[in-house]
Amino acid sequence: MRTINIVICLLLVSAFSSAQQLQSFISEALDNSPEIQAYNLRHNIAEEKVNEVDWIPNTEFSAGYFVSEPETRTGAQRARFSMKQMLPWFGTITARENYASAMADSEYVEIVIAKRKLALSVSQSYYRLYSIREKQKVLHENIQLLKTYEKLALTSVEVGKASAVDVLRLQIRQNELQQQKEVLAEAYLGEQTAFNKLLNRAGDTDVTVLEKLMLPIEDGVFANDALELNPELLKYDKLYESVVQSEELNQVERNPMIGFGLDYVPVSERPDMNFSDNGKDIFMPMVSVSLPLFNNKYKSTSKQNELKQLEIRAQKESRLNVLKSAFAQAISLRNQARIKNNTEEKNLKQANDAEEILIKNYETGTIDFNDVLDIQELQLKFQINQISAVETYYAHSAIINYLITQ
Repeated sequence: MRTINIVICLLLVSAFSSAQQLQSFISEALDNSPEIQAYNLRHNIAEEKVNEVDWIPNTEFSAGYFVSEPETRTGAQRARFSMKQMLPWFGTITARENYASAMADSEYVEIVIAKRKLALSVSQSYYRLYSIREKQKVLHENIQLLKTYEKLALTSVEVGKASAVDVLRLQIRQNELQQQKEVLAEAYLGEQTAFNKLLNRAGDTDVTVLEKLMLPIEDGVFANDALELNPELLKYDKLYESVVQSEELNQVERNPMIGFGLDYVPVSERPDMNFSDNGKDIFMPMVSVSLPLFNNKYKSTSKQNELKQLEIRAQKESRLNVLKSAFAQAISLRNQARIKNNTEEKNLKQANDAEEILIKNYETGTIDFNDVLDIQELQLKFQINQISAVETYYAHSAIINYLITQ
């Protein structure tokens, strides 16, 4: 019972340390990512458009001079000065602001999606680094084990219980494993560069990876509607809302515009007459209305908005199906990885038992180095498969988190 408790504690500490370390990398990537910064700037631009739409048409000023001054009863008109201001219908500016705000909200969802995708990429790259490094360690341990067997074989050759061929086969096997180890070293450097670039830092920066990563005792349980809150789906809700606001703006813009203005005409006095309004300037307040008599534009826009809403609904349903498939596949592959890990753990234990039997046989002088190589190859295979299973488990756990984490 005490041993079980110790194992459980080690698993919990491993999971906590891994999550803490990985979260630190993700935070650094989010802070330094130029892609996220670009999305933030796009959102800032969209927010600024809310201020942009708070406008009214330009005030019009005009002036004219009479080349031939028209004579009136009160005198000759010399010039004409006009000022006019058109005003949108009540609620038009508010409708514009609502539409701009809806577009800004949809841009914000793009930021959330980009952050989640970046976190997923960092997580998967981190688990690949862990897998490569663990495989390197396993290869190194197996090379050392083969060197031990080589010494046993040399001793056996001296006493006539083995041939030089056995020694050569052991050396050839060491060369093969050394080659695999060197190939993994190159793969690690490439993956390390890719990981560092996700964090927007120098590619040759050393990455500290957790020493040991073990599977949790139990897998998480998820609600059936967990996918509904994924930002990739919320994006379509925001786009749909923006189309709704666009239609409301379209309906408001169909209303007339009201204009107010003033005309001023300076008048010269008539020198040959004397009356009260002689030379009196003219002031003429004006009211105008702009009517959308030919409103096919607004009818077409309404039809387009209706079609856009249907398109967004279809896109959301299609994307939901894609996410459901990805979620089901990630769950399946994660469960397969646990099964493989458990199976390889059993196989590895049995291979180790077989190795112990071979070593005991060596003490009685009946060791077969062909069997030694076969067992060693099986051990390596099981260890590599187990490491790959752990990587697969956590890589698809990261996909699950991407899909359902709020």
